[in-house]
Amino acid sequence: MANRTDPAAKSIRGTNPQNLVEKILRSKIYQNTYWKEQCFGLTAETLVDKAMELDHLGGTYGGNRKPTPFMCLVMKMLQIQPEKEIVIEFIKNEDYKYVRILGAFYLRLTGSDIDVYRYLEPLYNDYRKLRRKLTDGQFSLTHVDEVIDELLTKDYSCDIALPRVKKRWTLESLNSLEPRRSALEEDFEEEEEKEDNEQPVDEIEDRAYEKDYYRGRSPTRERDRDRRRDSHRYRDRDYDRDYDRDYEREHDRERGRGRDRDRDRDRERDRDRYRLRDEKDYGREREGRERERRERDRDRGRRRSHSRSRSRSRDRKEHDGGDYRKRHARSSVSPRRHGDGLEDGEPKKKKEKKEKKEKKDDGTDHPDPEIAEANKLRAALGLKPLKV
Repeated sequence: MANRTDPAAKSIRGTNPQNLVEKILRSKIYQNTYWKEQCFGLTAETLVDKAMELDHLGGTYGGNRKPTPFMCLVMKMLQIQPEKEIVIEFIKNEDYKYVRILGAFYLRLTGSDIDVYRYLEPLYNDYRKLRRKLTDGQFSLTHVDEVIDELLTKDYSCDIALPRVKKRWTLESLNSLEPRRSALEEDFEEEEEKEDNEQPVDEIEDRAYEKDYYRGRSPTRERDRDRRRDSHRYRDRDYDRDYDRDYEREHDRERGRGRDRDRDRDRERDRDRYRLRDEKDYGREREGRERERRERDRDRGRRRSHSRSRSRSRDRKEHDGGDYRKRHARSSVSPRRHGDGLEDGEPKKKKEKKEKKEKKDDGTDHPDPEIAEANKLRAALGLKPLKV
């Protein structure tokens, strides 16, 4: 019940006012001791006493990101939703600077664009010092006008995302807001009047337009000045965008380098694979050539051994035949060589009987002279004899 929004509170920007604070920071505030002990049961009247006790501003600090009392009071204002007149009195309070900053911060979160410019821009003239608690727990020195400039130009303040507001020159072009008039403009006008009194009249007429321009009476001058003032609001965002762009380029470049390395690695792998394949093919061809050479050498060796064995056997036969002839030439003479009519030691009578038998077989000795004559002719032609 202590953390619920006031039932009579109106929705801000279409949501619960407490939802303007992020959920993580909101839960940390609910668990904080200052919120439980000091902010319980506060109303719009009693909230002023707690705001007067503030001695610094800030968002969260420390390792566990504890919220500051300033942030707890901002959350309490979002919960009870004080009236607009009370918030304006907070901003107009000149005695307590932290009460002024508390009202300005709340109006920046919940107020309209016109109210933000109308009530916060006069605070640019407040140059009082402020203590600000950093995220590491240390304190730093700042000023009221610097905090107001942060609220009008930055997107984050005290660890809270600020709602977007329209540009001032847009509101001026719609006639919703009057051109901003600086507090030092009267001093500038007095100085210019003194200079004009000292200068000749013709120079005063020549510089009339220029004086109006520098006094800020020209809407073009006002628009240019507001643009220059609002330009640094997006300087950090442009820097972040440039940083992200450079990071993406470097990341793409590294990715391209990695792609090139992978491509080179694949090429080397394919080259090694082809080289191994070529070496294997070369090894197979070399083995085949060596195998053919060994077979040729083996066949050549076989032929040599065969020819050697043949020549050896021929030499042995010739050697044996010469010895045999020499041995038998000493003992007896071959009947073939001497022509004594004997073959292999057969007697002469047997040879004559054999010749007679052969003659009788050819039919030439037939008693019939005609048959014997016919057998001679047949024997001359190589035919068998007639037997009658």
